[in-house]
Amino acid sequence: MFILKKIGCRLFQAAFRAAQPFLPYREPQVVSSCSALGDVFKKEKSRAALIVTDAGIVKNGLVSSLEEVLQKHEITYVIYDKTQPNPTTDNVEEALCLYRKYQCDTLIAIGGGSSMDCAKVIGACAVYPQKQIRQMRGVLRVMRKLPTLIAIPTTAGTGSETTLAAVITDSKTHHKYALMSFPLIPHYAVLDPSFTYTLPPHLTATTGMDALTHAVEAYIGRSTNRETRMLALEATKLIFDHIKDAYRDGRDSRAREAMLLAAYKAGIAFSKSYVGYIHAIAHSLGGKYGTPHGLANAVIMPYVLEEYGTCIDKKLQQLGIAAGVCTEKDRHQEAAGKFINAVKKLNAEMDIPCRIAGIRAEDVPEMAKHAEKEANPLYPVPKLMTQKELAGFYRRIGDIHEKN
Repeated sequence: MFILKKIGCRLFQAAFRAAQPFLPYREPQVVSSCSALGDVFKKEKSRAALIVTDAGIVKNGLVSSLEEVLQKHEITYVIYDKTQPNPTTDNVEEALCLYRKYQCDTLIAIGGGSSMDCAKVIGACAVYPQKQIRQMRGVLRVMRKLPTLIAIPTTAGTGSETTLAAVITDSKTHHKYALMSFPLIPHYAVLDPSFTYTLPPHLTATTGMDALTHAVEAYIGRSTNRETRMLALEATKLIFDHIKDAYRDGRDSRAREAMLLAAYKAGIAFSKSYVGYIHAIAHSLGGKYGTPHGLANAVIMPYVLEEYGTCIDKKLQQLGIAAGVCTEKDRHQEAAGKFINAVKKLNAEMDIPCRIAGIRAEDVPEMAKHAEKEANPLYPVPKLMTQKELAGFYRRIGDIHEKN
């Protein structure tokens, strides 16, 4: 990377870090159960709601308890259940038509990060009727207050119920990009472990590792503060203590509750301290191939942490201590290695592969270009990397060998 570009990236990141205490971050009001939403509807004077979800959530009956509350409080509602695992601009436009047709004033996202991201962008489009979605991409492009937005996570991983970000895939170009603005933070988050009981083991694993990625990237980046470091460490401890129990027994309420809390804490941490190259690479894979975000993060994480090298050893040691896999007596490099190996072991024990199938060599330059553009200068990564260096990760995780 050219010296001037490096300097530019670091100056941009330094400016954001300096401005951080003055930015309008807020946390959603936590609601302990779906039945408690009646008070929310009354407070917000809700009359009509659009429920944004996917077909699997509806099939599993997870919307039923929400419907009962809506009916009890005489709230008109309509369900949009076509959200894709990587939500698209088509999803947003279809759901927005329902929102307008039924004159909704409340958005309720129930599901994983996909449903929440979709609902956030629907809200942005509702308050900016003259703008196209791509015009709101990037940082601080949405400044108007969104309609009442309620997030009900059915996975413990994305942390989208806490964040100012929404990631969307352009239906025509298949390019995945983010909208990042403070009004996108949900107003309410329903953290009810019973909504995660039916989550299959594989999704429990990958969404849980997604939360770990949030905690790790928030902690090792260069825009941390005391609060985000504390939250990242707490989330890391909760995940290492409980993810395998949740994976083995989906109805383990203690483990499920702990994982929801971990995702919430990690979500706040990375909202304020940002993520890094793991996410940038994962987003490009999701946009190009539809690779599930949590799976991509889980696979990519060890490769990127190893590539950062010694510049993150001390921070990985602190994460390792929180995870219970090393101690303060370990040398920094040794402790960092123990933490990375512990991540690999977690993946293996939950049947998460160490590579991603289907990556085509001819697609690598384009994906690396998108990843580099997303990450630089926005993400305060420990070590800046070039497009060429990022391309190497796709080849490694896809087991692609360069021709001589």
